[in-house]
Amino acid sequence: MAAVGAAPLLPAALPSTARAVASDRSGFTLVRDGAAVDVFVDAADDAAVIRAAGDLQADVERVSGVRPELRHTLPERATRLILVGTIGASPVVDRLVAEGRLDVSRVKGLWEASVTQVVDRPAPGVDRALVIAGSDRRGTVYGIYDTSERLGVTPWYWWADVPVVRRDTVTLPTGTFKRLEPSVRYRGVFINDEQNLTTWSHRTQEPDKNIGPETYKRIFELLLRLKANYLWPAMHPYSDFFNKHRENPELADRYGIVVGSSHPEALLRNGVHEWAPWAEEHRGADGSLPLYDYTVDPGVISDYWRARARQNAAYDSSWTLGMRGLHDSALETRHATTVPEKVAVMNDIIADQRRILAEEIGTAAQPQIFIPYKEVLELYNAGVQVPDDVTLIWPDDNHGNMRQLPTEAERRRQGGNGIYYHLSYWGRPKSYLWLDTTQPAKVWQELRRVYEHGADRMWIFNVGDIKSIETGLSFSMDMAWDVDRWGADDVEDFLAEWAGRQFGRLHGREIAAIRTEYYRLAAELRPEFIARGLLSAVHHGDEAGHRMGAYDRLLKRVRALGTKLPETYRDAFYELVEYPVHGAYLMNLKYYWADRNALAVRQGRGAGTNRFADLAEAAHADEVAITERYNTEVAGGKWDGIVNPYPSQIPKAPGRPSVTRVARQDTSGLGVASEGNETGVDRALSFSSYTRDRRFVDVFNTGFLAMDWTAESSHPWVRLSEAGGSFTEQTRVWVEIDWARVPEGTHDATVAVAGAGQRVEVPLRVRNDGERARRRVRGFVEAHGYVSMDAVHADRRVARNGCRWRTVRGLGRRSGAVEAVPSTAVPVTTDFTTEAAELRYLVRFATTGTFPVTVFRLPSLDERGHRRLALALDDQQVTVLSGQAIATGNRGDAWARNVEDGVEKLTATVTVTEPGDHVLRLFMADPAIAVDQIVIDTGGLPTTYLAPPESYHPVFSPDPVSVEGLDSPDR
Repeated sequence: MAAVGAAPLLPAALPSTARAVASDRSGFTLVRDGAAVDVFVDAADDAAVIRAAGDLQADVERVSGVRPELRHTLPERATRLILVGTIGASPVVDRLVAEGRLDVSRVKGLWEASVTQVVDRPAPGVDRALVIAGSDRRGTVYGIYDTSERLGVTPWYWWADVPVVRRDTVTLPTGTFKRLEPSVRYRGVFINDEQNLTTWSHRTQEPDKNIGPETYKRIFELLLRLKANYLWPAMHPYSDFFNKHRENPELADRYGIVVGSSHPEALLRNGVHEWAPWAEEHRGADGSLPLYDYTVDPGVISDYWRARARQNAAYDSSWTLGMRGLHDSALETRHATTVPEKVAVMNDIIADQRRILAEEIGTAAQPQIFIPYKEVLELYNAGVQVPDDVTLIWPDDNHGNMRQLPTEAERRRQGGNGIYYHLSYWGRPKSYLWLDTTQPAKVWQELRRVYEHGADRMWIFNVGDIKSIETGLSFSMDMAWDVDRWGADDVEDFLAEWAGRQFGRLHGREIAAIRTEYYRLAAELRPEFIARGLLSAVHHGDEAGHRMGAYDRLLKRVRALGTKLPETYRDAFYELVEYPVHGAYLMNLKYYWADRNALAVRQGRGAGTNRFADLAEAAHADEVAITERYNTEVAGGKWDGIVNPYPSQIPKAPGRPSVTRVARQDTSGLGVASEGNETGVDRALSFSSYTRDRRFVDVFNTGFLAMDWTAESSHPWVRLSEAGGSFTEQTRVWVEIDWARVPEGTHDATVAVAGAGQRVEVPLRVRNDGERARRRVRGFVEAHGYVSMDAVHADRRVARNGCRWRTVRGLGRRSGAVEAVPSTAVPVTTDFTTEAAELRYLVRFATTGTFPVTVFRLPSLDERGHRRLALALDDQQVTVLSGQAIATGNRGDAWARNVEDGVEKLTATVTVTEPGDHVLRLFMADPAIAVDQIVIDTGGLPTTYLAPPESYHPVFSPDPVSVEGLDSPDR
């Protein structure tokens, strides 16, 4: 692609704390007229810097087609030069610093900081140089990759096939450009549950290995381009353990990556692969195999750990202390059965490991970490003594909710605190391994809370196979570098900027909007969590159909955008945008049609039953086909095996749903089921002049022969989408009210459906309070037996005692959620009306009584505290609602339901003694509580997976007309 006309496709601005602090118009030209500026790095600089300088050399060639020379001695004469060096390791850089010609303020002496600056006459014979200088070796490496990004080479150029826009002339601004010290010291990933990555690696990278050095080279480079510095390598039985190939730790050290190990892999030992052969070689005197149980064979285990410490002593490593069972199982202690006994054993284990590290490595054995994961957290809370210089790594509940955060005393620890956070997970209650489905706003909310509680030493993200987590990983690393860059209102701005860097500024905002809606739908229900019968096809205008309609509209946006991109972007677009949306759509679609098939059986449909079965199976076949395309066609088959919802050895996404077919009968018959009824028409269709609803009536054939049908309404102000015709299967008739013609008051009406010698009357209940009442109302209005409110739509917010409720855009099931902040605030337990931050919602009730109020709280945990909020109506007594604070790890209990649904429903009651205007008040009790929706059941509200549509509000929801669902055979 020529540079002319390509500007809208050029990358957006560089992210994070890399900042241009001055500029002029002249620019620094790297390539012109087929010649590229040489790259110099001193041969005495760190190997990681010299290697990354080679990547800069390659990146310049990717952009321009011209490869610069990589030099280790200064040229005798040069007009321009790229000069790369680390402060303290590059004599020429140190001289420029000493002379005051290189601005290293807020860089020198800091962690991984860098400066990029144009310097005139930096060395004899060199007129001008673009100097890239780092405070340490990784600081220099990040400065190099910053330059690559400014040239237009995204970190995902290889891992997501993002094309590099070619230019004949390559020029960078001359302003001083700094990347300041990161918010979090160690930032990295855990490659886990990596069967697909292993399959792909074996097929395409190293046929004689199952993830080896060639694959890790690609991973290390990606991490550094993302400004990460830390790795827990792949560790499952189907992958080669990291130390099996001696090149792996050597490569990591040469790239500048710190290698650690996960919670079950003490002192870099992979128990899955390494313990059995070690045990075989260290049988007891009686020939018995030692056990991986410190209360049984401590000496053999200690020697096992010592051997690895000695082997990896020379590398930049992170040392995991403590112990669990082999392959992520619970700690085994045959001779310690009580919690206090197990605490004592853990203390002995840590002391032994510390002694090993001191003897084999000395003071260089840093960082050391302790991960209180699962049952080890219970032992830690019961009294495990972790040395002060060891970093505590706090785990989430595997579903993105931090279990507990450091206390004030723990925040003062010399070793500090970090987190282990899941963007992908295998385990109870359900796994999500296929697609990137955790909302960035959710990640933002939890990471912001983590940072405010002083956990800033190490952030590790479980990213599964890497592929499909591209966006979530990029956002997490961006947060880890500069936690203050993105606020509660602008997480979508990250998506726009990130998409702009991949696909050009012209398309960044639209891709961000697509991804935001994709994440919102996943927040309602992750595609991996879909199951039979979760969503209603009969209530609230077809709850499941509305959701599928949203997916359908989203996929149409994706396809429309895809046609606007040049052909060179199609592979990247498929990987990063189209496949995730299309895959999630089809996973939902096949279960939607399967549920419609099951409902059709209950309703006694004929030909339509089989049609729904066909549609369910076709959706599954389409899903298989798009995955096949990803693996065999995209990028010429480069990603063979990398994406698979149905791997053989780890949890699978829901597969083909079962369906039922009915035998053909050469008959016809009339069937009618109106909205709100699985079968029949007993529940009347409800209409309100506030919400101005649209309701459906399904008219269907109980046989297989074509039949004629008609529909007519009892009143002229009842409008029907169709009044009759002929069908073999079914049709869906939409019923609306002409509010300009209907008299004020409450009316009963009917829609009569006739066909095949039968007639069915569908009852309607229509309430018209008049246009004047609709214009004058101030708050949410009760209708259809409920009031439904998005929590962000408070009529008033009251801050108290330094606390407030803030909106977090893109969080939860709707457009955003409200969160009680600051996260470090002191909980409120009494005097809520005068002490607690408050939300107020104006509500107009048409009925009186004592009504349930359900608050949809986004799950969050505090295993050493509580998860509470409070509510009241008007000046009535305040009720405290207590949410689940502990992650139990069990299937089917409250915590499991919360993480599967993405919400916790907390219910209290309020009493309305008089119809009219009232104020529902929501109070903060514990900080960092996030609320998504609030629903008041005033009578007859059906139980559904999602909250009902938002009620009428003159400002926030002035026209809550039901949107159409999926185009289907019911149309």
